[in-house]
Amino acid sequence: MNTPHTTPDPGEPGSRRLVALVTGASRGIGFELARQFAEHGYDLLINAEDEALEDAARRLRETGADVRTVRADLRDPEEVARVAAAAAEFAVDVAALNAGVGRGGAFADTDPADDREVIDLNVTSTVLLAKPLLRGMLERGEGRLLFTSSIASLSPGSFQSVYNASKSFVQSFAQALQEELKDTAVTVTSFMPGPTDTDFFRRAGMEDTKIGTMEKDDPAEVARQAFEAVTKGRRKLVTGSAQTKAQGTVQKVLPDKVKGLFHRKMAEPGRAGDESG
Repeated sequence: MNTPHTTPDPGEPGSRRLVALVTGASRGIGFELARQFAEHGYDLLINAEDEALEDAARRLRETGADVRTVRADLRDPEEVARVAAAAAEFAVDVAALNAGVGRGGAFADTDPADDREVIDLNVTSTVLLAKPLLRGMLERGEGRLLFTSSIASLSPGSFQSVYNASKSFVQSFAQALQEELKDTAVTVTSFMPGPTDTDFFRRAGMEDTKIGTMEKDDPAEVARQAFEAVTKGRRKLVTGSAQTKAQGTVQKVLPDKVKGLFHRKMAEPGRAGDESG
């Protein structure tokens, strides 16, 4: 019963422009997702917790979209509720739950506060925000949810353990909702980017790792593929370069022990520039 959205035609008399919510929209994949929606005729409600949000909104308004902002730190449940209330006010048609954070390093050495931050943003806020959004879409009889998962969700995350586990949660959560909603007009899409050229690895403290210094995918291309997937009602996909997609295919067949070893080589501190396997 799930059907793809048709993008709005702003020139059609009496037509209502669709509204997209994008969290974590001040930079990186989130900003590029918001740009995709704006360039395809959507108005926007964008969220981030930093000052760069208003600059992002200014740039997005250059597309002709009506852009509203809600600056909120989604690690705080009360701030999540503010975003949910704004989304309800504007009857959001498509919600891209993209906000997330990572932290590298051996689990025994990382700060518990950093671990909690990853869980609060990547897991807890995703659940708390998805529920009111989904209820609103079901009441209106249509809607799209888009989750930013990660290719990391497919592998044990040696030296990035809490982050990978959080993305495995997001992936499982999205797929469970897909089954629950299969007989409705609400679709759920999860996309799994690989290493992407954003500020993620610097913020995660992973600049001295092999994955932190390797060539990365273009966030604009990752967002383009994700936008196409959600508007077509696709269930999941690995986004990015051909190399990233091939890695996603390989991850499906490798034993967990092998995947954990490979991840260690990519994420262990001190391996920047390491050319070994």
